[in-house]
Amino acid sequence: MIGEVTGGEPGSGTSARARLLVVSGPSGVGKSSVVTELRRLLPELYFSVSVTTRPPRPGEVDGEHYHFIDDRAFDELIASGGLLEYAEYAGNRYGTPRAPVERALGEGNPAVLEIELAGARQVRVAMPEALLVMLAPPNWQELVDRLTGRGTEGADVVDRRLRTAKAELGAAEEFDEVVVNADVRSSAEQLLTLIRCR
Repeated sequence: MIGEVTGGEPGSGTSARARLLVVSGPSGVGKSSVVTELRRLLPELYFSVSVTTRPPRPGEVDGEHYHFIDDRAFDELIASGGLLEYAEYAGNRYGTPRAPVERALGEGNPAVLEIELAGARQVRVAMPEALLVMLAPPNWQELVDRLTGRGTEGADVVDRRLRTAKAELGAAEEFDEVVVNADVRSSAEQLLTLIRCR
């Protein structure tokens, strides 16, 4: 199904197969920033747009930020095996559609998912060939500083995020690689190397 990239560029006519990269890590570690930079460095990288049952927020565009669907359509995706992973958060469901990821990989383009630990575990089962990368902070205090420095959440929310972060970082051995995010550009370049050479 999905093989390893052995050095050939996507679309270069080599026999190498594209790979699915799963990036996970605790809140505040910089997943979105690193994946955004990775997408800039590798324009052919397919970035999965999740489906969700929650209504769009002001300014959100269907198909760009999320694919907005109802509960019935979400249930049908689950029943048909159409999701690589899914979860419920704050009364709404979120998931990664399988077909677009498989299509991108089949066309020779690598794909990336930016998801939480539970989702990464589901993808490990659904696509064992995927490369799972844990994005970690340089040290615990820096993660604390990043989360408290936002100033957008109450102390109880920050405490909950930090407890979750400890559990997530404690699961690092489940991942194929750990990338320490001390610098967004450097971390994105490390992910690029993993996509191309692993």
